[in-house]
Amino acid sequence: MSSIARLAAAATAAGVVAAAIALPAVGGTGAMFVSASEELGIKPEELKEPPLAERTTVLDAEGNEIAWFYEEYRENVKLQDVAEVMKTAIISIEDYRFYEHGAIDIEGTIRALAKNLSTGGISQGGSSITQQYVKQVLLNSATTDKERNAALEASYARKLRELRYAMAVEEKYTKDQILEKYLNIAYFGASAYGVEAAAKRFFGVPASQLNLAQAATLAGAVQDPNATDPNLGKEQRDRLLKRRNVVLDRMAELKKITPEQAEEAKKTKLGYKGTDIPGGCGSSKYPYFCLYVRYEILSNKDFGKTPVAREQFLDRGGLTIQTTLDPKMQKAAEQAIKKHVFASDNPVASEALVEPGTGAIKAMAASRKYGQKKRKNEMSYNVVADAVHGGGTGFQAGSTFKTFTLLTALKQGMKINDGLSVGSGFRAPYYSSFKNCKGENIGDPSHTVTNDEGGGGFKSLATGTWDSVNTFFMALEQKVGLCNVVKTAQSLGIKRSDGLDLQEYSTFTLGINEMDPVTVANAYAAIGARGKYCAPMVITKITDRTGKATNYKPKCKQALDPEVADAAADILSGVFTKGTMSRVGGIGRPAAGKTGTTDSQATAWFAGFTPDLAGAVSIGDPRGAQKYKLNGVTIGGRYYANVFGASIPGPIWKDTMIAALKGVPPTDFTPVNTARFGGCGQNCRPVQPRVEEPEADSGEEPEDPVSIGIGDGFDD
Repeated sequence: MSSIARLAAAATAAGVVAAAIALPAVGGTGAMFVSASEELGIKPEELKEPPLAERTTVLDAEGNEIAWFYEEYRENVKLQDVAEVMKTAIISIEDYRFYEHGAIDIEGTIRALAKNLSTGGISQGGSSITQQYVKQVLLNSATTDKERNAALEASYARKLRELRYAMAVEEKYTKDQILEKYLNIAYFGASAYGVEAAAKRFFGVPASQLNLAQAATLAGAVQDPNATDPNLGKEQRDRLLKRRNVVLDRMAELKKITPEQAEEAKKTKLGYKGTDIPGGCGSSKYPYFCLYVRYEILSNKDFGKTPVAREQFLDRGGLTIQTTLDPKMQKAAEQAIKKHVFASDNPVASEALVEPGTGAIKAMAASRKYGQKKRKNEMSYNVVADAVHGGGTGFQAGSTFKTFTLLTALKQGMKINDGLSVGSGFRAPYYSSFKNCKGENIGDPSHTVTNDEGGGGFKSLATGTWDSVNTFFMALEQKVGLCNVVKTAQSLGIKRSDGLDLQEYSTFTLGINEMDPVTVANAYAAIGARGKYCAPMVITKITDRTGKATNYKPKCKQALDPEVADAAADILSGVFTKGTMSRVGGIGRPAAGKTGTTDSQATAWFAGFTPDLAGAVSIGDPRGAQKYKLNGVTIGGRYYANVFGASIPGPIWKDTMIAALKGVPPTDFTPVNTARFGGCGQNCRPVQPRVEEPEADSGEEPEDPVSIGIGDGFDD
């Protein structure tokens, strides 16, 4: 009796329609059944083969790999780069007549059908490698539970559907091409997809270097990769070892190896190494920058209309992403932080560097490592960035916000030497003396803002800024309008780190809103770029798997009158020579900046810029800045009675900028238009000499803490 007759007889005995199970072959020795397939109306059906999920590679600005992203850990490999013994092993155990039959192995199907008839269901598939490839394609391309269930359902209808696709695949590709595709799509367990990833994950070698025992192990794993996943425990490893030996016996039975070779290979241990899966931000050298890149793509509609589309674009697309990260500047930030703050300290220091005129983020660093396991001395979120980019709630930015009030005053026509007379305390004269941007009265006549060390008398825009006088900036904000100050800040990209609306209280100018270093650094970068604000940028080019490249340019706008920015830079330059940073000193080139300390030293900041680079440094306790203030603390091995902006953040910024800009020719600020803003202009602008770093706690800025009442927005 012929094979087709036996198959039909078996089908009839089972009460099954012959057309559903008499699965004819195409090509090879199965060519004799072509007429049967035509008679039954079974025709090839084109299989849609979407690209396999491939890893995305992230590069720094110099082209060095810094991270991988992927949904499935897979590295596609050419068939010629797979060891011959691996090809032999997989064919021996999965489809030993692969090169002889067509889309289906009739003998295997009859054998499986007989087994299925005796069990009353589908316990054996009898699938060829081509059919298995088809099944994997359908499973990998499924986007809904319904499609996934259809790809896995135990039914003859599914088998018939797979056959139609397999017939088309056999017509379209050579056997070698099919085998290559199968080896790249198959799942081997331990989160390894494809033979190259499996070889590296299981044994720490590429697929081209697999030996007999290793090849037999991987060939055995594809049958039930979850049950034999060696990463899950001893029980699974024992199963995999037994399965390996089955493969070796089969190879010997088929005379692909000698019985002696099989026995020798059986004597070897499993040898599973469990090599760490590469990639991901947790294993990146620059985890905080890596997180920013990932969340930028996941949250930005430029990279896909929906969250699902963006995630698939990133994790399945096989992209190469060129970024703005500068290794030299990153190293400068990391070393400066490490010098002043230890990973074991409770407070955490973080820093971001941004290029004026482009918004390119050049570096992101913190005193603690990033890790998802929430180990001691690790951060489980992006402490350098906002919540949209994987960050947390941030820290109150303190007096760095006084700069936005200064800018607003200059916008409204005040000159550098214009000012106000203030006392040692400031109390709103009436509720309507401050209005938020909704026009609501939010002044608090019952609350007094004070200066610890007096600070009363006449203060100009320059001297009030240099000494960071709280009462002066409260009075100045009252004069220029709270809402106008808020709008100035917003025009420079200021938004809360947690994504909530800015708190528009009278103490806005004192920095009551929680910020992140990227946002603050970028706002100050806009001043350094003469008022040109550019959105924070980390991606410059994306090349897809086909080699098509898309370049991304800065998104900028003129947020400030350039001359207003020049005047602000002129005043902020004096912070290094005549103000709160005078004991720390400058960086040996034109620079400007502002210290920031919040109520009772809950957090401390420094934000500064040159025309070439801007940076912001924050320090605070992530356990709760208001509860765990920076008073009587040891940080970086030094004791501080009180931490101010010039105590730790200022020196970190200084050390970072000197190293980051080494070899970069200094760029001067544009001179002030004295006809418009008065002052002495460029000719008598303070020059920032190099000043030796102060001893331990001598760098406290003479900035006065502010007493904030209920409703002023201070919280952890």
